[in-house]
Amino acid sequence: MSPDHDPRLNRSWTRRHCLAAGLAASVLPLAARARGNSLRFGLTPVFLDDRVRLLRQWSRHLEAELGTGVQFIQFSAYNQVVDALRSGQLDFAWICGYPYVLHQREMQLVSVPAWRGQPLYQSYLIADATSPVRRLDDLQGRTFAYSDPLSNSGFLYVQHLLRSQRKDPTQYFGRSFFTYSHRHVVEAVAQGLAEAGAVDSYVWETLAELSPSMTARTRVLLRSHDFGFPPIVAPLGTPASTVRRFAKALHDMPHHPEGLAVLKDLRLDGFVSPLPGLFGSIAEMARGQQQG
Repeated sequence: MSPDHDPRLNRSWTRRHCLAAGLAASVLPLAARARGNSLRFGLTPVFLDDRVRLLRQWSRHLEAELGTGVQFIQFSAYNQVVDALRSGQLDFAWICGYPYVLHQREMQLVSVPAWRGQPLYQSYLIADATSPVRRLDDLQGRTFAYSDPLSNSGFLYVQHLLRSQRKDPTQYFGRSFFTYSHRHVVEAVAQGLAEAGAVDSYVWETLAELSPSMTARTRVLLRSHDFGFPPIVAPLGTPASTVRRFAKALHDMPHHPEGLAVLKDLRLDGFVSPLPGLFGSIAEMARGQQQG
């Protein structure tokens, strides 16, 4: 079946979605207190929920480094932050590598997070910890949770993996649906709403530290090869001086106590300049997805 949305998830996660909306609203006043125009920084659902304190701290640090306001805006789906970026409603955004390669003619890379020493991450296929499934073939006909249609680790990779094994992604699972958050994929599998799912390794590993009781109810079936970590991007027309200043503020975070504290909370080593070809494998999978 083609992916859809499970109405049971709405009841389970209504509170979290309200909290995410409140998070964005609570950060907006930071920009009003700053001098001049604010920089608008969009975040996707890869960012873990309920992090008001962290975003306030990050905003204060960036404002001090840049001398202008920084307004964080959190979106509930990847297409929303991409549309906002493309329409000029955002100055910078932290997006996934998949929408970046789809729209790279309209965007420029600013920086890439470094996690566990490298600007890389993986896709994890997870299942219920008590499930008898052990490999991809065991998932045929079962219920599967994707994170977002524009997620590399939470959608594109699984589609590519199935096609590479001559399996039809639209027919392989008995039922599939989108949760619109990697955390919610983990919750869906842990709560028995899905028998398996695809998630960002950074999110799963971070949740394993922050909410071990949740990830303990899941098990990693398969780890993909490495991909370029979801990048920070800007619209193509953003002045080079603005991009350089913002990139420098990100890259210098480990050298400032408040910046270092933010990185520690994010479980990141820092932000680094993107290497050529970092998103090449994602671009190749995207071409295969477009060809069907």
